[in-house]
Amino acid sequence: MRWGVPVAAAAVIGAAIGAGPVIAAVSGEPVLPERSAEQLLADAVAATSKEGGIPPMSGTVQQTASLGLPALPAAATGSSPLSLLSGSHEVKVWYGADDKLRVAMPTQLNETNLILNGGQAWYWDSATNTATKLTIKQGGPERPETPVPQPTDFTPQQVAERVLAEAGEHTAVRVINTAEVAGRPVYQLVLSPKAESSLVQEVRIALDGETYVPLQVQIYAKGSAEPAYQVGFTQVTFTPPAAENFTFTPPAGAKVEEKEIGLDRAAHAEHAEHAEHAKDVADTAKIVGEGWARVAVLPFDPGELSAKAEQAREDGSGHRGHGRFDGGGDPQAVLDSVLNSATPVSGPWGSGRLIKTKLVTALLTDDGRLLVGAVTPEEIIRAAGVK
Repeated sequence: MRWGVPVAAAAVIGAAIGAGPVIAAVSGEPVLPERSAEQLLADAVAATSKEGGIPPMSGTVQQTASLGLPALPAAATGSSPLSLLSGSHEVKVWYGADDKLRVAMPTQLNETNLILNGGQAWYWDSATNTATKLTIKQGGPERPETPVPQPTDFTPQQVAERVLAEAGEHTAVRVINTAEVAGRPVYQLVLSPKAESSLVQEVRIALDGETYVPLQVQIYAKGSAEPAYQVGFTQVTFTPPAAENFTFTPPAGAKVEEKEIGLDRAAHAEHAEHAEHAKDVADTAKIVGEGWARVAVLPFDPGELSAKAEQAREDGSGHRGHGRFDGGGDPQAVLDSVLNSATPVSGPWGSGRLIKTKLVTALLTDDGRLLVGAVTPEEIIRAAGVK
């Protein structure tokens, strides 16, 4: 199914298919015409497959995580990717066409902007007072497919697509037609795992009542009244943004750089190498259980993990680019913090360290295995005994 097109780290989705009149409820809540889950999914496919692509729009996307992780080191805050593991983060988006896009990522004291207009783009970083003019290189080798999620998989559309893959005989599905997101009436597709050992209570996917595209995804952990993870629009408008949103002039005194970007042969080879490694890992993985109670069992080498964290820290200190750690975070410090919070466990299968969050449980065994799943510690330990 085509849910739409991801743009940077923000959801830039729209459509122009109508849903009919919205009926106002006596209580003031929006009430949409009743539809089954199957009808909603069919509407979503029709809307995002419509000829003409995404209509011009602008909006604000907010991502919030409350996973119950131990306190992250100070180095993993700010613009570091590790900061996405906790707290709330906001991205502003303006979309005029495939070649007209602006993404603003504000932080507490600074802001970065990516402005695409035709064949050129600007990247502005207020923290370093640097404006980089990017010339997009056309052609080159085709980007290979990878079996793992990509960094852009942080949009309501992509999260929804991955969650819906879990639906079926292991999931109870219902539809709520009285919800609202970003001031727009929405249908909420509610998926509830049937497995008692799952840590997930339910997943709510909000589909716009007019365009039938996802505006929000919420994941609730069992026993929690608030979402453990949420990504969605807080404001969205399906009208053409003003032309000045796609123009940029470096401020006086700013450092100006020029770079050409594109998937050249070296980058293609590196990407292919990562894809092959990911495939090898997938081939060596073993799955225990079914549906939402599945546990992945992977080979695990603590020394290799620490080495990769150290390499990521070194790359992040002096490099920016595809596959590099950026933003000043310290992966090794985060790894140490998480491992220090682990609980020693043992059983007939051996011994290891257990890490539990609201949505995920992981077990690092002393015999070199990593078991991970959205299940209870009891289920993880049971899976450890399956050879």
